[in-house]
Amino acid sequence: MRVTDAQLKEFLISTDLIKDSEWEAVAKKAVKKSARVDDVLVDEGKLTRQDLAKLKAYILGIPYMELEHEKIDYETLVFIPEPVARRNNIVSFRKNGNDLEVAMLDPDDLATVEFIKKKTGLNIRPVLTSEDSMKHALLQYQKSLQAEFGDIIQKEAKGVSSLGVDGLLTIKKLGEEVAASDKQEDLQKLAEDLPIIKIVDTLIRHAILQRASDIHIEPGEKEVVIRYRIDGILHDAMVLPRQVAAGIIARIKVMSNLRLDEHRRPQDGRFMIETEADKISFRVSILPVYDGEKAVMRLLPEGTKGFSLDSLGFHGISLERIHEAINKSTGMLLVTGPTGSGKSTTLYSVLDILNSPEVNISTIEDPIEYHMPRINQSQVRPDIGFTFASGLRSLVRQDPDVIMVGEIRDGETADLAINAALTGHMVLSTLHTNSASGSLPRLIDMGAEPFLIVSTVNAIVAQRLVRRLAGRKEEYTLSNAEIEQLAKQANLDRVLEALIEEKIVKKGTQFSEIKFYKPVASEDAPDGYKSRIGIHEAMVMTSSIKELVMQSATSDKIEERARKEGMLTMSEDGIFKCAQGITTIEEVLRATRE
Repeated sequence: MRVTDAQLKEFLISTDLIKDSEWEAVAKKAVKKSARVDDVLVDEGKLTRQDLAKLKAYILGIPYMELEHEKIDYETLVFIPEPVARRNNIVSFRKNGNDLEVAMLDPDDLATVEFIKKKTGLNIRPVLTSEDSMKHALLQYQKSLQAEFGDIIQKEAKGVSSLGVDGLLTIKKLGEEVAASDKQEDLQKLAEDLPIIKIVDTLIRHAILQRASDIHIEPGEKEVVIRYRIDGILHDAMVLPRQVAAGIIARIKVMSNLRLDEHRRPQDGRFMIETEADKISFRVSILPVYDGEKAVMRLLPEGTKGFSLDSLGFHGISLERIHEAINKSTGMLLVTGPTGSGKSTTLYSVLDILNSPEVNISTIEDPIEYHMPRINQSQVRPDIGFTFASGLRSLVRQDPDVIMVGEIRDGETADLAINAALTGHMVLSTLHTNSASGSLPRLIDMGAEPFLIVSTVNAIVAQRLVRRLAGRKEEYTLSNAEIEQLAKQANLDRVLEALIEEKIVKKGTQFSEIKFYKPVASEDAPDGYKSRIGIHEAMVMTSSIKELVMQSATSDKIEERARKEGMLTMSEDGIFKCAQGITTIEEVLRATRE
């Protein structure tokens, strides 16, 4: 029942989803990289993983089910034990009488289906699903953690009474024991106390469950506020008694191998947690504040499996331009945007595409956010003189084909990166500028020579992150006044042209006819949003843009030229995604305001 490459090829070509020449190129690349054709199709942006799963289900004549927005009843979920579900990628999601519907990734796994049939005594009705959908469904096993630790987690942050009298007394006693002591042994004892371990484990697991990117632990005069950053927005998660602050911080310091008795200086550390589904690294920052010490933990999933440029939001001409840039053997690809705009994730996705046995890839980063196999990753250490510049000097002597520099922060690093690109290397890096066009004057401000910039830079990507609409959404069209207001932010004719080119709307459609969407709250997504996606602008170094750089033109003039040559700005790309029903105009305006 498995779909062979030959079957997939025949279907894709017969339905004009790809051309025969495109398939041959993909097949050759799969052999070259020792990868599956499926993975290369996704990496090249020919199909999404969801589309691929749907196609396979159609070819096999098996129903397809998307579980990403499904809330599965826990009693139904546990028909299949969690270890079996995770090991075999199969979950039960619906029970109708004596029929149990199960979603799976491998339609050939008949042994597991037979095992579930014997265990439950029910008729098994299998459907296919995507990898992302399966991952979401498996996470729902963890939702029992909320019941297990429900006496600690405070969704509404209204107080701490649900901790229970015994729990509160224990915590207060622990806090009082170390209130007047900073001794290493006292802090060590506090960090290893069971209630404190339970609290820290709970807030970490709950953060993973909520898909948080950061955990903030903020001590106040009378309480400790725990906040999670979810999809770029900070939310209060729970409030705990002031007495637990010392214990929580001590526990985090122990996990991060930091000094327990240091309270006056900032400290940075790292630790890793391995769940059955993922490995997650936590980058820890401890900062002295007025009421004690504040901790912020950044959650960093290990590896970038599943990331592809199209899943990050690239499409159309932007996707083509990036692939053209990275298919060159030399030059520079720059990704720009503010902190937290997903620049590193984009670069790691590019590295994943370039990562093959015959390519030597080296990086210099601060910090290393994802560990990637077969890539030589180095962490800067300014305290011992190991900076981006000194690290880059060493990297070029390591016989690399591809170099990633975490960030170009100064003129010395810029010069070294440009020289590396001139001497036969592909260089990937980031800059902190607001737009793609703004990167070129920024490099000149750093002291880079214009003629060297135009000789090395292949493409520049600017990006922001916007929240995705989740589940149900409310449909509407824009009024004339709203269209006029939106036209001040973007070229709507260019957006409409792109929508027609990519067959999102039919030719002849007027902008006033395009449907847009508003969020609708649900139990799974209280504000109507879930996860994030990028909005981008991709600028290539054409001959006319090179001339403008040589003339020291402003970023506005460079952007004007790039738009005439087909570049969609971030605002325009955002509106494009609004018309697709991916996000909302309010989100795009929030993300692109300067």
